[in-house]
Amino acid sequence: MGSTGEVHVLMVTFPAQGHLSPLLKIAKRLVPKGIHVTIATLDYVRDRLLRSNNHSATLYTTAAASGSIDLKFFSDGFSLDFDRESNAERWFEALKTNGPKNLSALIANLAKERDVSFSCIISNNFMPWVTDVAEEQNIPSAVLWIQATAAYSVYYRYYKKCNDFPPLVENSREKIDLPGIPGLEVRDFPGFMFPVYANSFGRLVYDFVQKLDKVKWVLGSSFFELEEEVVNSMASLKEIIPIGPVVSPFLLGEEEKTVGNFEMYKAEDSCTEWLDNQAPASVVYISFGSILLLNQQQVDSISKALKNTERPFLWVVRSPAQPEKDKKDSEKKVGELSSEFLRETKDRGLVVTWCPQERVLMHPALSCFLTHCGWNSTMESVVVGLPVIAYPSWTDQPMDAKLLVDCFKIGVRMRNGDNGKLSVEEVERCLKEVSDGPQAAEMKKRAAELKEAARRTVRKGGSSDRNLEKFINEISSKSI
Repeated sequence: MGSTGEVHVLMVTFPAQGHLSPLLKIAKRLVPKGIHVTIATLDYVRDRLLRSNNHSATLYTTAAASGSIDLKFFSDGFSLDFDRESNAERWFEALKTNGPKNLSALIANLAKERDVSFSCIISNNFMPWVTDVAEEQNIPSAVLWIQATAAYSVYYRYYKKCNDFPPLVENSREKIDLPGIPGLEVRDFPGFMFPVYANSFGRLVYDFVQKLDKVKWVLGSSFFELEEEVVNSMASLKEIIPIGPVVSPFLLGEEEKTVGNFEMYKAEDSCTEWLDNQAPASVVYISFGSILLLNQQQVDSISKALKNTERPFLWVVRSPAQPEKDKKDSEKKVGELSSEFLRETKDRGLVVTWCPQERVLMHPALSCFLTHCGWNSTMESVVVGLPVIAYPSWTDQPMDAKLLVDCFKIGVRMRNGDNGKLSVEEVERCLKEVSDGPQAAEMKKRAAELKEAARRTVRKGGSSDRNLEKFINEISSKSI
């Protein structure tokens, strides 16, 4: 705590949009409780935020309480123009050395300049070394698990050898029986478990699980009613405390008490205006997140299906450019929408490079969401009560697709054929099944039920509200 008895929390996040956003949303829930939050991430993110015209990426405050949110940066030891994506293994290794040193220096500077001492350090996936910094600084540590509780359970049980797992062979249909995940097949395991990621992301997840012994609280971005059996099953292993859904308050029908956002990409404002002119429950919203880029064949199949079915659509295409290095192999090209498709669908479709997704998802013009099944998108779909077409690619996405379709029962799974390609017929099948297929009405009913459950859990006295209050009381106690 600070010298005045104020409670200060340090949040340290991996430098990706899908990691920054959940921590900020939790910070926004802590601030009205009088908690002061400092969010720290790598300094090259500052450049990305400024380039996206995010001028408010410095300090966030609320008039409702004395809490505040401050954004700080520390170095990973590389220049801004270093290609971290292409040199991931080198970057991860260097970050294990430079990250702790520079984060510790940041903590020391804050203590000297502002007389701030932290009651807790909260980190998220892929920065396991943060727990070592917390231990060295004698600060209690927490983790915000920003994926499904089911993914947490699988990673923990596998790396801690709590269960006997089948061989990790990609596309294997061999099954394992785990609590709350019926009929789980190897091909739906979180992707970083597979040998291909052993020296990069897979190593980070392994290290993360091993560090959990040092962590006092594992906070979950899901909510109890959504994954009850999985949550209960982890109580005897390493408890996870659900405080989600981690989404913006307006999606839950609540007032936005704290201003500001972290957007590493500039959103196009035309989206909601265009949706205002569309019929209710008519538009297919298509987005594959901030990282995934479809190849040309996938884009062509989705395009032809939209054209054939004459469905209105809003499509987020991250980059239409085709890199020089990929031009010899069409299967590796970044997907480009043809000028013919754009011309023929201009009266019923809108293509953008980025959009304010939460605002879009709650728009009444949407009928379904064709998604890559990142956990943020998954939770947002649940919260707004929108049926999905699940088309996962890597990391936790296959697990999320499994949950959406087989556990939550609010969507259909779109799969590549045996040749590894996505067919036009498969896209058309999914569009029909989610809109007017035999299970469509039941999906919509179930989605509406989960929407209400998500709102109940964050209201005063709801399970996530109680869990968050308990966490705040514990970090505010001088005895921890």
